[in-house]
Amino acid sequence: MLLPVYIGLLHRSEQSLATSFRQVAEGHGAEPDVFHLCHTLAAQCDAHAEALRPLVERYGEQPDDEPERLHADALSSTREGPLGLLRDLQDLYLIASLVDITWTLVKQAGQGLRDEELLRIVSDCDAETALQLSWLRTRMKQAAPQALVIAS
Repeated sequence: MLLPVYIGLLHRSEQSLATSFRQVAEGHGAEPDVFHLCHTLAAQCDAHAEALRPLVERYGEQPDDEPERLHADALSSTREGPLGLLRDLQDLYLIASLVDITWTLVKQAGQGLRDEELLRIVSDCDAETALQLSWLRTRMKQAAPQALVIAS
């Protein structure tokens, strides 16, 4: 069974997303909504990573012989200005998209295994990830005119 590969990917991706949300919050602290909401969303990601603990204990995170080629690195810095904010939000969106589709794939495995605990964890966490994506999409739409038309 290769489910541990995706549990590990999900666990690491949630941790990367939490770190990245915090990086963007601090890098764009002049934007109050970004600062506060990114910290809130980072805490959600931390809770998701913690919620995975029983699955990590039961299934493991990755077989020793499986090379890791698919992963999401956390953002290590932020850009400046309106265009920088837009690009940083877009980077967050890409990491959150990886998390979102990975929850979907783990859910499919949980249905195949009839693992009720796994399905409960997925249900709780993937709904919040969908809301994170929705906020990021909305905030990018809000930032785009300033960044792409007005700023120079």
